[in-house]
Amino acid sequence: MQEATLNAGSAPQPKKKNRAKEYLKGWIPYRIKRYWTFTAITIVALVLPWIRINGNHFFLLNFDHKQLHFMFVRFDMQELYLMPFLLMLLFLGIFAMTSVGGRVWCGWACPQTIFRVIYRDFFETKLLHLRKRINNKQIEPDWSKPENQIKRLIAILLWAVLAFVAAADFLWYFVPPEDFFRYITDPSNHTILMGFWIGIALFLIADVVFIKENFCVYICPYSRVQSVLYDDDTLMAVYDPVRGGHIYEGEGYQRHKVVSSVKELHQKEPEAECTACESCVKVCPTHIDIRKGLQLECINCLECVDACTKVMGALGKPSLVRWSSEREAVMHAGKTRIFRPKVIAYFTVLAIVLVALFVMGSKKEHMLLNVNKTTRLYKIYPNGSVENDYVFLFQNTEEKPHKYTFKVEGHPEIKIVRPKEAFHLGAGKKKKKVVVLRTDKVLAKNNVKDTPIPITIKAYAVDDPKRVVVERKTVFVYPRLDEIKKAKAKKTQE
Repeated sequence: MQEATLNAGSAPQPKKKNRAKEYLKGWIPYRIKRYWTFTAITIVALVLPWIRINGNHFFLLNFDHKQLHFMFVRFDMQELYLMPFLLMLLFLGIFAMTSVGGRVWCGWACPQTIFRVIYRDFFETKLLHLRKRINNKQIEPDWSKPENQIKRLIAILLWAVLAFVAAADFLWYFVPPEDFFRYITDPSNHTILMGFWIGIALFLIADVVFIKENFCVYICPYSRVQSVLYDDDTLMAVYDPVRGGHIYEGEGYQRHKVVSSVKELHQKEPEAECTACESCVKVCPTHIDIRKGLQLECINCLECVDACTKVMGALGKPSLVRWSSEREAVMHAGKTRIFRPKVIAYFTVLAIVLVALFVMGSKKEHMLLNVNKTTRLYKIYPNGSVENDYVFLFQNTEEKPHKYTFKVEGHPEIKIVRPKEAFHLGAGKKKKKVVVLRTDKVLAKNNVKDTPIPITIKAYAVDDPKRVVVERKTVFVYPRLDEIKKAKAKKTQE
């Protein structure tokens, strides 16, 4: 019996579960989510210029053909009344996005960030092993070693290829791909395009290889804008000093580090949970310490959140650095308020601008017509008829030819003397027409001054009158009655 008891006491105890694996089970790091986002954005940016519906692109500001394509609808330069709405949409969207999620654009969608991840994390770290780990961005490789210099040259050459692709992709939103590749086969006749392409590519090489994250910190104006758009409810990477302990003291840029080790931290705050491992500092691409609080350099990449989640997860505790707001994580004053007055106001104005944009876009005209009065106000015939001369500039904005004509709306007494017949106009072509309108009726009885009579010109394509149609307002100038009488008296004397 005693032997059985001894054997039972010496039986091996079951192993404890790995706390980190248990706590982080099913957890997907923000870094992986960013990679998915980067991949989706890259595919969309590269593929979108190639998609055409009825010959039109999703977005194309084409200076060569003087056209704007938006949402697969083509607008000519005379129809660029949409541009103010697009610019308002852009800036209001940036303001709204920053108020809600901080510099989420910088960390999750900005080409600068995507390019740096490709070059630093993929080329230098994973492919060429110049850097030891993605999780430590503070240690630069030893560039004095010849093998590192060769690897760096290979990384630059690899990036140079992608830089030219990225530069071309950017230009495809101004020069459509079908024209771009035709132009670069004849560089001597397209030196401006070649200059832009090479210049943008060289800038991308210098930026990604040498300027690095300094572009985000010192050059990009967006980092300066964020400070006036943030509030206590803006979502960002935030360190919780209540749980983790106060590593820094002071206010604003006067904050200074007062704790360098766990021992020092526990002497001040025995309950503090920060391990002083500085994993959140090592992983930061802009070289800041998130524990210092809100800083201009933070791009909301959330890599510090991933680093702290791993460390604290091993202890079975939630991360001290979270994607949260100062209200929730620093002040502990309640939950983050996403829908607050400022955000509601931004999205309300955004909705109004968006509706206005679609309303204006729905009024797209499928032909253009400019009506200009000639310098001669009118011509009076001896029989009392009055003629007015105009110059009409027609433009066919369609991809196929049309046969055009026009009429005067609401004034059957005003006849079209010239041109007599409808005329053909090729796809994308313009044509000037001298137009003469005549009336045999008395349209005004004024002995003091000439009378401008408002008229409406309705021009349309004979083969598609319901869709290809425009209306323009102008005036028919009718002379004073004494001028009519003079013309008739002159005929009588003759």
